[in-house]
Amino acid sequence: MAKVKAAKASYRCSECGWQTSKWVGRCGECQTWGTVTEAASATPARVVSAGPVSAPARPIGQVDVRSAQTRPTGLDELDRVLGGGIVPGAVLLLAGEPGIGKSTLLLEVAALASTRPAAGAEAEAGAEAAAGAGADAAAGRVAASPVLYVTGEESAEQVRLRADRVGAITDRLYLAAELELSAVLGHIDAVQPTLLVVDSIQTIGTSEVDGAPGGVTQIREVAANLIRVAKERGITVVLVGHVTKEGTIAGPRLLEHLVDVVLYFEGDRHSRLRMIRAVKNRYGPTDELGCFDLSEVGIVGLPDPSGLFLTRREEPVPGTCVTVTLEGRRPLVAEVQALVAKSHLPAPRRATSGLDTSRVAMVLAVLAQRCKISMHEQDVYVSTVGGVRLAETSVDLALALSVAGSTVEQALSNSLIALGEVGLAGEVRVVPGVQRRLAEAARLGFKYAVVPRGSLELADGPLKRADPQLSSYEGMKVMEVDSLQQALQVAFTAP
Repeated sequence: MAKVKAAKASYRCSECGWQTSKWVGRCGECQTWGTVTEAASATPARVVSAGPVSAPARPIGQVDVRSAQTRPTGLDELDRVLGGGIVPGAVLLLAGEPGIGKSTLLLEVAALASTRPAAGAEAEAGAEAAAGAGADAAAGRVAASPVLYVTGEESAEQVRLRADRVGAITDRLYLAAELELSAVLGHIDAVQPTLLVVDSIQTIGTSEVDGAPGGVTQIREVAANLIRVAKERGITVVLVGHVTKEGTIAGPRLLEHLVDVVLYFEGDRHSRLRMIRAVKNRYGPTDELGCFDLSEVGIVGLPDPSGLFLTRREEPVPGTCVTVTLEGRRPLVAEVQALVAKSHLPAPRRATSGLDTSRVAMVLAVLAQRCKISMHEQDVYVSTVGGVRLAETSVDLALALSVAGSTVEQALSNSLIALGEVGLAGEVRVVPGVQRRLAEAARLGFKYAVVPRGSLELADGPLKRADPQLSSYEGMKVMEVDSLQQALQVAFTAP
């Protein structure tokens, strides 16, 4: 009698769907701990017959797009990131660290949205006025859009106190404190909002599935129901998400794939500056950055935040250098500061704030090996001004110049900026977006720039070359260099 081979058990990661034949504590694909569980036995696929359709298929040119037009939120910096505003039926996921200001931002957005007419209402009013109903009468019937704000982390009274503080009290803004999905859906039926804010997705649960609120199964079920309601009724839904200690969105990665827009709200908790960026956007760009000023009276956009990252001083100070970083397509002028002091420890300290630690270590090694600026007996402290985080490689040259200036106690000119990536061989490499960077520096009054050789050939604007070593661009004197050693010589001899 032939033996029947037992079927092997299969295990699946609940985060990313990775499969393995044996149980492991950590997923081999997404590296998440405790998410690999035994999967249900595979069943053969069932044959599904054709059924009724919700709407007949139409030629793509006949699809009416007026209902999917973006609507401004009233916050210009947020509209910049979203690509013009919010879209009816879109689902947005906003993530950020605790206490960063997510609730304050969304409360401000909800209050502004509740004072604006619903999508298409202005056009209907214009049509009525043209038909003879009278412009004043037609405009009077344009009602503001109802907005529903559901909080699961605070009581309604706590949210009301914050709304009083930031001035977000309107007649069409409805507030509900709920933890059950069915109750949230009931509020949606009663209010019929055009914008729904859920703060946060991890606190809402449903009794229809097992697990505690915030678990993978619960988050997936709650999100799927809210997304279905958003698409069926044309409601814009904003979900607030928690982040893990690694800075990623907590919960299943499937949630990021289901929503239309994923936004990250960032900033130093000890600074008033807040930044929002999109890592996924089906309706606009993902390379834009919005800057906000968070205070006790609310949150306002900062259309020109470059001045926040500079120190105003009359005389130059050793150990400082200004650079221009690109956050998306927006150039930001930022200052890098360095302090090199004699160490009394066997292993000198290397402390960084706002810069990548490994990148700083690499630049210090290049300075020591290629430029003979030794710091093996000195403590090195490197920081940025204003709490901005500079992760771009274009800040390497400014970092090297600031460290070298602090080491030799020589200051750079207050009118000089430096751009460029430093390589291990001591070369200075070209960085993208030189035209926008130099134009922003010129607008703020800088007169000299140290850039990698070949940068000006990539710029699209008019160039006036005075000689092979010195060029003019946007009214600035631009000095092109090949190596870090040459950049040190040029920068410290500039007027």
